[in-house]
Amino acid sequence: MWRIFLLVCMAGAMQAQWGNACAAAPQHDHAQWTATDAATGAGVAVTDTAVSPITPITPFTPSRGNAQSPRVALVIGNGAYGDLADPLLHNAPRDAEAMRDTLRALGFDVVTLTNATPQSMRQAIDEFRERLRTGGVGLFYFGGHGMQIGRRTLLMSAGVDARVPASLASHSIELQSVLEAMQSPRAGRLNLVILDTCLNNPFARDTTGDPQAPPADTLIAYATAPGGFAADGARHGVYTNALLRALNSGSPQTLGSLFQHVAAQVQVATGDQQRPWIAAALPLSLQLSGAARRDASALLARADQDDPVVTLHSRGILPKDSGEQYEITFWNSIKDSNYPADYEAYLKAYPNGRFATLAHARIDRLRAAASAAPPAAPAAAPAPQTVRPAAPANAPGNAPAPEHAHPAPAPTPAAPPAAAVAQKPAPTHPLSAGESRDCATCPVMVPVPAGSFAMGSSTDDPSEKPVHHVSIGAPFAIGKYEVTVEQWNACVAANACQKLTPESNTNKASPARDLSWDDAQQYVKWLSKVTGKSYRLPTEAEWEYADRAGTTTAYWWGDQMRKGSANCKDCGDPWHKEGPEPVGSFAPNPLGLYDMNGSVWEWTADCWHNNYQGAPVDGHAWDSPGCEMRVIRGGSWREGAGYMLTATRFKYSAGVRQSQDGFRVVKDLK
Repeated sequence: MWRIFLLVCMAGAMQAQWGNACAAAPQHDHAQWTATDAATGAGVAVTDTAVSPITPITPFTPSRGNAQSPRVALVIGNGAYGDLADPLLHNAPRDAEAMRDTLRALGFDVVTLTNATPQSMRQAIDEFRERLRTGGVGLFYFGGHGMQIGRRTLLMSAGVDARVPASLASHSIELQSVLEAMQSPRAGRLNLVILDTCLNNPFARDTTGDPQAPPADTLIAYATAPGGFAADGARHGVYTNALLRALNSGSPQTLGSLFQHVAAQVQVATGDQQRPWIAAALPLSLQLSGAARRDASALLARADQDDPVVTLHSRGILPKDSGEQYEITFWNSIKDSNYPADYEAYLKAYPNGRFATLAHARIDRLRAAASAAPPAAPAAAPAPQTVRPAAPANAPGNAPAPEHAHPAPAPTPAAPPAAAVAQKPAPTHPLSAGESRDCATCPVMVPVPAGSFAMGSSTDDPSEKPVHHVSIGAPFAIGKYEVTVEQWNACVAANACQKLTPESNTNKASPARDLSWDDAQQYVKWLSKVTGKSYRLPTEAEWEYADRAGTTTAYWWGDQMRKGSANCKDCGDPWHKEGPEPVGSFAPNPLGLYDMNGSVWEWTADCWHNNYQGAPVDGHAWDSPGCEMRVIRGGSWREGAGYMLTATRFKYSAGVRQSQDGFRVVKDLK
């Protein structure tokens, strides 16, 4: 009950400022507040024309109407940033989950995303806009990488590639889009934005200006001052940890006292190196007195230090080069690109940069060429209804096969084929004994016998624990290769699947990608209908069992990366940054399966769970009603060797397409 009262106090304190309860307080339409003055530690309000002392918040008694106001929250925590990520950014998803639980206890209807892509973030923001139309309090929380370029605050999605500076700008969502979504006219509108992220500018040594002024009826709480960095503890961001403690302290608070104590705790914990900052377009006052700072010091001294400060720069992006050198690095990374978005990302980072004129010209030229180009003809595909073997051919998508599958001993691994260029035909791999294919454009299937294995690992990744014994009770068949572009296009030709993204799927012998879990479900449904056989996605246990192929090492070939064994960025040739190699370009595992490690991430049937506590031990899919996050396995060509480990697992939103995601199929054997 006290949590509900706290929420009412938070909302009511601001609403009261519009009424007679605080008529004597100064009224500022667009005031910005720092938690403390840099010189004196006293609170100050910065208006357009003057600096004036802040008036304390007048006490407020909540009313029944306030208590019944709708409360809607969108919470995002991103920590999966590849090579860019400090290991501590695993805190950000934990921050989001903890905020979700706390806000739900406060009566909020919460939508939570972790390690979200740009598409899923934009979609969630659009849905947030619609949910806010009913009125009341809207709250947006973000934890993860962020940056400030001029007056624009950018919130970074997951999947940023540190080697590609353009992705720092293109894989981000502007705070302005969130603020616009929250400005929908509604009764009792009140917007709270909380950002546990850095506000530095990775493209320049100095921040070029304060963040943008908030719109009406909005308060933005920043974890740090403009140009500053945000710190991480052992489990949570320092700012989020202080906020969670304040919200769960058991003491009703006004909005002002809440952020006042949070700011004080952060400053004390970081030795004044991180100073939270607030911008508000509300007739609201905040005061951080010396007494509040002493109270915060005492609170921290008494608190159980289970989350000490570990690093101050963990949520910031720090290029090794100077700002000038980094701009050149940025331009060199995109100067040969054929994608307008890369040049737009450069202009976002350097609107007046030395290459700005050239970037505008490239964008105009590429768009003109795209509008003048005739539409591409759809790829031809044989009629998918046939179940007879095709005429002999040797490419993975076209190899002849017997009509019936019978379990057989695993084939001997073939020697690694010669390097292949992405646009050349795939290496030839005739069918081996026991393999099958149910139609001319169906995937080649490899039988996998029943058996048991130890699933998971004892690494420091909690999602792979505990190691547990799994028994696969019945044999099944799994795709020898990932589903190829050619095979997917057969489903498209039958009007049963969506068209592939053209720029990501130019080679018919490469794995089909930029596909969601929902897309994969369309394909297996069509394949089952065409063949009369039971096709589906592999369960997570089946996938790991097939990848291990009887081995117990970190990779199926051993405990160390072996050059030429997987299609990843530091795993040896062939490798091209533009996309994965054609299927079958590397050595198969002992079961004769290709590209289980690297190439593209592969969807599995399972719903994501944070660890294996309670996981099925019979190899079945671990599903949950209304599951939105599904498990992906195997790594992709864009990641390094550390992502190729057999036990490595990640999650992704089932309805979101991503250029590194594809799949292979499983068929039940009876």
